[in-house]
Amino acid sequence: MDEREVLAVDVVFVGGGPASLAGAIRLATLAKAADRELSIVVLEKAAAFGDHSLSGAVLDPRALDELLAELGPVPPPPLDTPVAEEALWYLTEHGRFQAPWIPPPMHNHGHNLVSVQRLVAWLAERASELGVDCLPESPAVALCWDQQRITGVQIGDKGRDAAGNPREHFELGPYIQAKITILGDGVRGNLTKQAIARLGLGASAQAPRYALGIKELWQLPPGRFPVGKVVHTLGVPLPTETFGGGWLYGLHNNILDLGLVVGLDSPDPSTDAHDAFNRFKLHPVIRPLLRDAQLLAYGAKALPEGGLYSIPRLSADGVLLIGDAANMLNGLRLKGIHLAMKSGMLAAQAAFTALQADCYDTQQLAQYDDAFRASWAYTELYQARNVHQGFEHGLGLGLMNAGLGMFSGGRGFGVVEALPITPAQQRLQKITEVAPRAKQRRVIPDGVVTFDKLSDVFHSGTHHDEAQAGHLHVADTSVCAQKCTREYGNPCQYFCPAQVYRPNFIEHDGRISGQLDIDFANCVHCKTCDIVDPYQIITWVPPQGGDGPVYTGM
Repeated sequence: MDEREVLAVDVVFVGGGPASLAGAIRLATLAKAADRELSIVVLEKAAAFGDHSLSGAVLDPRALDELLAELGPVPPPPLDTPVAEEALWYLTEHGRFQAPWIPPPMHNHGHNLVSVQRLVAWLAERASELGVDCLPESPAVALCWDQQRITGVQIGDKGRDAAGNPREHFELGPYIQAKITILGDGVRGNLTKQAIARLGLGASAQAPRYALGIKELWQLPPGRFPVGKVVHTLGVPLPTETFGGGWLYGLHNNILDLGLVVGLDSPDPSTDAHDAFNRFKLHPVIRPLLRDAQLLAYGAKALPEGGLYSIPRLSADGVLLIGDAANMLNGLRLKGIHLAMKSGMLAAQAAFTALQADCYDTQQLAQYDDAFRASWAYTELYQARNVHQGFEHGLGLGLMNAGLGMFSGGRGFGVVEALPITPAQQRLQKITEVAPRAKQRRVIPDGVVTFDKLSDVFHSGTHHDEAQAGHLHVADTSVCAQKCTREYGNPCQYFCPAQVYRPNFIEHDGRISGQLDIDFANCVHCKTCDIVDPYQIITWVPPQGGDGPVYTGM
């Protein structure tokens, strides 16, 4: 350890999302009830809590209700719009079919349409009132170790030195020394990756699978779309081999919440979720809704779609994993916020018991794994354990499997306890292997209903100090030029929803020259590049504190 500042605490939560904040609130209330003083810190890389939080989102209130019961009288949470009606559409090229009934797992009556950004800000206020130190602009960039025990985290410093000159690499800031570190750093969290790799926490789990969710908020003319209406879609614009679907949510004040989820395990290396989202908006059922409307905001975020079997071991010496970092999302219900909050609360209970015993080893903290398996969160995920696996061979079989699973307790195709899943990188086909089919021409954005990626980045509020060291690390760009160009056609130019990667390679006389330009200032922190890169040589790390998107109202 160097001479940098050391802050010693009892528990540090990494990531300021619903999982960490619910956990911090639960831990603080336990400590208060036991008349025990605990130092609890929540680290968030954004400039303000909620700025980097993005979701659909239809909130199942179960975990929030449990938390509210412990808090007592507090200002009401921002549960914006009660769900009033629901529909499930299958989109064809020229129209739609409406399902005659909504599958029970997708029922949303009694739930609310929410802005997860506002919910997170509300949770941070409640945590602060209980004495939790909620620290924005504090990206955790490295785990600290004592052999195989995690002893805290290192905070990233600014990307410039004291004289204001850009650094070639990020420097490390203060060291947060913690008895217990709880990792809620989100989908494909940079510290969770480190912990899983070094401690083998994913050894008994299936390979994680992901999707990319793209969302826009639109100001509609009055009366255009009913307030409280929830519509989920399947079919067009996605090909049958690509997992995903869309949504339309009617919010108060004539705002339409519009989004599309695209699986990041498509075999086609030219899959472009942003282009698919533009085509979604041009669909003859969707486009009339956007006539004379105004785009308000844009965002993109990866989703953990692997389900129960992709969840790693949740505890080790000095560390617990929660929320999206632990792949806790119900792909059948399209929900994860309530699961994230419940996992944070369960981790808090385990941490409190360990602190009471003054013991933080694997055996003691494994009570969190046991508590999770005994919880309603596990039961819910168990009922949906084979959902994404069933889409391995296309939409038709996936829907059949999901339907059979509802009547067989979640078994794969109604008979198999656990369906296998292929790692996404192994599903990706080389450009010479992609089955020939009629390719749709990419949408030429009109700047009214459809937008290019840079215009959408502008609507995400994204800002990065361009003089800082880049936070997207490519281990060997020669692989991009000499291998990826020929084998996969540089899919980074397609899969990134923010036009961060611009491969400028030219082949002449059998030789490839040029370079990969990385416009890291465009990055919306979706983690897609870290996930989809076929050679796994791209590593996403947090930029300096406060940089990135600002998802106000999202």
